[in-house]
Amino acid sequence: MKKLYYSIGEVSKLTDVEPHVLRYWESVFPQLNPGKNKSGKRTYMQKHIDTIMELKVLIKDRKYSTAGAKKALSEKKKNPDQHQADAPAIPLDLQRDLKQVRVFLQKLHDQL
Repeated sequence: MKKLYYSIGEVSKLTDVEPHVLRYWESVFPQLNPGKNKSGKRTYMQKHIDTIMELKVLIKDRKYSTAGAKKALSEKKKNPDQHQADAPAIPLDLQRDLKQVRVFLQKLHDQL
C-alpha cells in the first residue's frame, strides 16, 4: 500500500502525529520539507514519513527537546553509519509498516 505522495491527513494517521504538530516540525526541522501540489497542499514522500517517525521517537518517547532532536538528526546526517546505543527497539520502517496496517484495518472496520 505504498504511495509516492501522501497528504498531511494521511501522514497524521500513519504516524499518529497531529497535523498542527507536523506543520510546526516543518518550521523547526530542515529535514522535514514536504513539497506542495498545484493547489498548495502539502505532499509528503516516504523520506518525510521516516523523518517524522524518527522525530516522534526522539521527542515523544525519549523526551528530547526540539533543539536536542535537531542536533540528533544533524549528527545522524553527518555519521549515518554510526551505531547509536539508544536506537529504538523496533526499526522505524517496521513501525511505519505497522501504522499503515493499523490505518488499513481501521478503514476496514469502519466499513463494517
